Amino acid sequence: MSDLFRPFPHALADRLRKTLIDADYTVSGVRDRLGDMASRALAREQLTPALRATGGEERLGILLRLWWLQEPVAAGAARAVLPIDDLADAGLVAADEEGVRALVHLAPWEMDEGRPGFVVSDPTVRPGQGVPRPDHVVGAGGASASMAQLLVDGPFERALDVGTGCGVQALHLASRAAEVAATDVNPRALRLAEVTWALSDVPHVRPQQGSLYEPVAGERFDLIACNPPFVITPDARYTYRESGLAGDGVCAELVRRAPAHLTDGGWCQILANWLHVEGEDWRDRVGEWMAGTGCSGWVVQRDVQDPAEYVELWLRDSCEVGSPEYTRRYDAWLDYFEREAVQGIGYGWISLRNDVAQDAAVRLEEFRHEIEQPVGRYLPEVVDGAMTANRLTDAALLSAHVALAPEVVEERVGVPGAPDPERILLRQRGGLRRVAQVGTIEAALASVCDGTMPVGPLLDAIAELTDRDAAEVRARTPDVLRSLIAEGFFRVAR
Repeated sequence: MSDLFRPFPHALADRLRKTLIDADYTVSGVRDRLGDMASRALAREQLTPALRATGGEERLGILLRLWWLQEPVAAGAARAVLPIDDLADAGLVAADEEGVRALVHLAPWEMDEGRPGFVVSDPTVRPGQGVPRPDHVVGAGGASASMAQLLVDGPFERALDVGTGCGVQALHLASRAAEVAATDVNPRALRLAEVTWALSDVPHVRPQQGSLYEPVAGERFDLIACNPPFVITPDARYTYRESGLAGDGVCAELVRRAPAHLTDGGWCQILANWLHVEGEDWRDRVGEWMAGTGCSGWVVQRDVQDPAEYVELWLRDSCEVGSPEYTRRYDAWLDYFEREAVQGIGYGWISLRNDVAQDAAVRLEEFRHEIEQPVGRYLPEVVDGAMTANRLTDAALLSAHVALAPEVVEERVGVPGAPDPERILLRQRGGLRRVAQVGTIEAALASVCDGTMPVGPLLDAIAELTDRDAAEVRARTPDVLRSLIAEGFFRVAR
């Protein structure tokens, strides 16, 4: 795409959007047309099955070959479907007597409530085609989908997409907020993002060029989303993935500066990498970023890679595998991690809520198992539970009215016919799908607490029925119950 890219005409956006939707160039339409085999082959960078699946002169096949597979299309076939001259004038395609080729990657995207959207980025660089340009604008992928699933529900007045890239997160923020600002240090990204928003019929996004929060200095937002350039490398080469800050500094900076841009009760949600350094717990490292912010929060580690795995992942991402520089870069990257005593790199998310509270609670934990999506639907309840548990003294907890959370079931594990189970488990059938092993007192409490009676009298009755000392039960239960509240098995009704 030309660096002299002009604003995308609204009339052309409307016309192209209608053409794409009428041809079923949507997430479901593309999935159905390609089929499982071709889709899996594309994930391995193999085009042949997809090209076979998109042959012919009908509209969807032509659109797929042009925009998705980045293959030249015969001029006559392309002109029968698309306003080629207008698209060429706008910088999206190049046309000559030999055919039409796309200058951008245009992919369907599913917005909130199933509305069709479209994401525009630079063409995908495949192995053997060289490496991306330094200001390459990457398209939406798995991390984009994870970020979208993480976003808390609105409605909000103002939202901010930090490092918008191709503009995909702004599409989701636009359904939550009346006003959306989007920043990026890369002017090329902002130009392509504006096409994304125009084709997706999202007119109320305000693009602003600059690094991180700099373009919105002095402004506050109810929701901030950020899928930042978090890749940890000794030499920043690509704007879309590397910030130029040392180590995991960009994620630390985003967290520390977030409260200055949040309204009271506002949310900041970030995808992040963080270092696992020898002799240091990753929870202490990330927790230190949040110290003094006044924010409650939830940090989840979803994966950890060893240094070699991490380097290989990102060298593949930039198509450097097999290049003359591959071994040199691989070696230099591992040297960097060794100097910094890095033993692993964590990946996950950080969600902060600006509670402006001295007793703000931050929960840091690891999940490798599948959890219910979208996370954003129940994420505030997770933070509320951790904060409530943190605030309750033993006396306050015994006086509280507590109820078993919805979709929590009890499981008993033991030898058939045995009088007592070996283990009693509480299991969440939805949400985070946690499992907690509990004792007979907590299991009995789970069976009777519905929020109508305080915890203390319930424990006294359970102690009497189980022939336990009531004072001892009252003394030992609050710590266990506090943990179960923090993990979402119980809720404080009042």
